[in-house]
Amino acid sequence: MITEQGRVLEKLLSGQFICQISDEDAWRYIKNKANVDKLEPHLNLLNRTLCSSAEGEVFFAAYKTLGDAERKELAQQFQDTAANLMPLVEWLLLVQQANGADVPVSIGTALRLNELQSAIEDTPAFAEQLEKISRYRMFGSTSVSLDGQLKQVFKRLTDLGYLLKPNPDKQIFIATGKIEHLYEVLKFIDETESLSLTEQAESAVQQGRLI
Repeated sequence: MITEQGRVLEKLLSGQFICQISDEDAWRYIKNKANVDKLEPHLNLLNRTLCSSAEGEVFFAAYKTLGDAERKELAQQFQDTAANLMPLVEWLLLVQQANGADVPVSIGTALRLNELQSAIEDTPAFAEQLEKISRYRMFGSTSVSLDGQLKQVFKRLTDLGYLLKPNPDKQIFIATGKIEHLYEVLKFIDETESLSLTEQAESAVQQGRLI
């Protein structure tokens, strides 16, 4: 039977983001410095190190040192992330507007699919925006119904780790710490907006732990 240390290591090495929402047990394990001291040597053996974002509330593994192969992989990851920013940002704005919220979706935000669907159905502009968002390659919806489009978007966001569905019998989704990491990527891109995407990727790689 795998130990908790082994389970946490598997999650980190598979590229997952660990927060209180996505895996509270793993999050609490990492919040203990003694456990981090045990994890770090194993990560270092594979040229990884434990990193955090969202003021130490979200954890992930990043490369410890960057050679040519690591730089190439990180640059590709950054460009893939950048390619998905538009649909993600548009979805975040749609949810905030449809819910009439003053603050954006953040870690721990509960999204009730039925309530969101009702709000979108009541406003044609929101319905048009959802259809546009659902057609992005990232979501890949082919449904002509608003219900089908919305469910596909939420399914993909759950598959990608941005949302968690705690109860399979209820249409309630919780935003994870990966949303907070997305905001940090957006902030970085905003700060380097004068650079081309390739230059942004190179700059992100130089920082090493952004992605």
